[in-house]
Formats: sequence, structure tokens, C-alpha cells
Amino acid sequence: MEHCPEIKVALLGFGIVGSGVYKLFQRQQHEFPYKTGLCPVVSRILVRDLSRPRRGAPAELFTNKWEEIVSDPEIRIIIEVTGGIEPARTRILEALAAGKSVVTANKDLMAEHGAELFAAAEQNGCDLLFEAAVAGGIPIIRPLKQCLAGNYITEIMGIVNGTTNYILTRMSRDGMDFEEALRKAQDLGYAEADPTSDIEGYDAARKIAIMASIGFNSRVVFSDVYTQGISGISAKDIAYAEELGCCIKLLALARCTPSGIEVRVHPMLLPLDHPLATVHDSFNAVFVHGDAVDDVMFRGRGAGELPTASAVMGDVIEAVRNIRCGCTGRIGCTCYKHIPVKRIEDTENRFFLRMQVEDRPGVLANVASVLGNNGVSIAQVIQKARTVDTAEIVVITDLVQERNFRDSLAVFSGMSVIRKISSVIRVYSE
Repeated sequence: MEHCPEIKVALLGFGIVGSGVYKLFQRQQHEFPYKTGLCPVVSRILVRDLSRPRRGAPAELFTNKWEEIVSDPEIRIIIEVTGGIEPARTRILEALAAGKSVVTANKDLMAEHGAELFAAAEQNGCDLLFEAAVAGGIPIIRPLKQCLAGNYITEIMGIVNGTTNYILTRMSRDGMDFEEALRKAQDLGYAEADPTSDIEGYDAARKIAIMASIGFNSRVVFSDVYTQGISGISAKDIAYAEELGCCIKLLALARCTPSGIEVRVHPMLLPLDHPLATVHDSFNAVFVHGDAVDDVMFRGRGAGELPTASAVMGDVIEAVRNIRCGCTGRIGCTCYKHIPVKRIEDTENRFFLRMQVEDRPGVLANVASVLGNNGVSIAQVIQKARTVDTAEIVVITDLVQERNFRDSLAVFSGMSVIRKISSVIRVYSE
């Protein structure tokens, strides 16, 4: 293309994702004219510390002065990859107020302040795009907003945290315990030095809040999501799951039911013939059910420098196209419904319950009686491990109201014949 007008872009952050985005700008520079009709160029890169040596971009691009960026009328697009709530929230609001479109990878911000940011984008006629906020390089936000817009979506379920999926894969395939698998993940860079957000499910909870909001057209925020991590999962639980024809995955699950939205993150026994059961190591996948499309699954790299940068760059190209055509802000907030979010106590689940009990006649009958008195039906009982006076039993329940099952656990905690409740894990049911 002989003449291609430039459009200036500013990049906030130059860590793993930011440097990856800049790499893709360099790779794509000869393609931009044909893909967008304009030539986007990174004109400024905002960092906190200018004295820190950085490779991968010319030194003259770096600045620590946000005011220089937000007040520059030639900068039309802001790419935010710094993470966290502040100062990212304030900067995005200021950028939108200045008429600049924003591309962000910030799941924390979108899960908690999405409504505020979308209102600002709509008020100023700007794009607010966030494909990279969920599942790294896997396209899921745009498919939910556009490709699947002709559906009533009733379920979104995914493995959306590579760290926990890697840990559970190693526990299953290599027989590692949780701590050993976590150390391995940290050694390979899959887990942070402080892995709390991943292993306790908070990262996945933010992502499913975003997806549920889009898929069900009703606002779901991080605090709405019931969250339980994987730190309590043992090698013994995984062995029992395999015996039952299942694997254990940390699943983010959202369902739109006639009585409200169910949205939760927790470990779950998943049948080995389910498509998500084949997603291993650091890969992510999202499974969506719609009334017209039936079942679809998106699978790929859920994190990392270039997979996440790929999602960012897709949004940048979209924003550039919209600017060229004068149609920024074309697709804004899609949360036009007000569907209540159900409490976890009001949901129905099947359960895997592993207990240490006194090894004497009548104990199983006592366990069955407590469950039955609380409306819990037993689907299966396994009894294997024994010591001198203790037996280990595993009970699989039928579908039951969560509050009824919790009532049973409360009774068990006061029974002398129940030595220990070792594990309580939900079992997937359609």
C-alpha cells in the first residue's frame, strides 16, 4: 500500500505481556496497511522506573509521565497491560474521557469495575476492548459478544487457570502430591512465588464473572462468585476419581437457570469422556452451551507472553478499523438484563465425600441415616483403606440441594464415629 496514514498508540506497561505486544507490533507492521487501512505505531511506553534497563524497544519511547500520554491528541489508542485496580482504573477513565479507545488485559479491573468503565466508554463514544482479560490467546469475549449473539447461552464452563491445571495434571499423571506439583509449577514459571490467586481460585473467579456477564447479558461481579481452590486436593482423591472414571479439574462454571444465575469456581470430578477432561498441563479451554449452536469449545494457550499479546493485538486491530470507519463504541456493554445471582446454598450438586470412620459394625448405616434424614441420596459407596480401628469410606451422592448436604456435614462433625472428613468435592452433572 503506497500511502498509509499512521495512528499513534501508547502502551502502559512493559512486562511480559507488554513486551510481547511490542514484538507483535514489529512483526505485523507490514501487514497493518492491508488489515486496517492505517499504520498503528507505538509512540510511547509508560513505565514506573526509567532508570531500569529494558530491552526490546527504543529507549526514546519510554516515559514515566502519564500526563504526556493522555494529553497527546495524536495518541488514539491506549493499551493497558499493567494489571491491578489502581492506577489502571483511573488512567483508563481519563483516557476514555479524552476520547481515546482502550484495549486492556486487566481481568481484575473488568470483573469489578466493568460497568463503570463501559459507561465511560459509551459516554465518550470510545471502544473498550478486553479479549486478553480472559483465557489468554483463546478467543472467547468476541465470540460471546458477536459470533454467538444469536443464542440464549445457558452454560459457560471452563478450565481458565493454567497454573492449577498444570498442578492437577502432574498430580494425576506423575503421582505427585500438591506441594511437589506446586514447586514444579513454580520452577517452570507457571506459578508465581505467591500462588494464592491461582491455587485458591480467585483468578478463575474473575474470569468467569466476566464471561457470565457477557454470556447471560446480566452483570456478575467477582464478589458474586463462590470460590474454592485446589490446595485441599490430595493424590488419594485423584486416585479415587480415576477409579470412578473421572478426573479432577478446577472448573469455572456459570449457568443461567429459571431461578437465577449460578456462578462458581471449585474443584470438580469430571467424567473422562467430557471434552474438558482432555485439557492438560497449562492449556485452557472454555465450553459453551447455547440453544441454537448446542455445544462449542474453545481451547488453547491460556497465558504467556505471545498468546496474551495475540489477544491484545486482535483488539488493537479492531479498534484501528473502527477509528478508520468512524464507528468506535459500536459494541459496548451487553448487560441489559438484571438476573439475580443464586447463593451457593441454593444450588444443586452431586458430591464426593471421603471420610475416616471407626471400623465397626453399624457405622455405614449411621452415615446413610444422617444423609437420608437430610434429603441426601447415596449413589455409590467405596470402602478400601483400613488401619487397626479406622476405615476410609467414599460416598458419592445423587443430585442434592447444597444446603441439605451442608446440614449433613454439620451432623457428621459432632459424631464420635466420624474421625475425620478428609475431602468434599463436587461431581459434575449436566
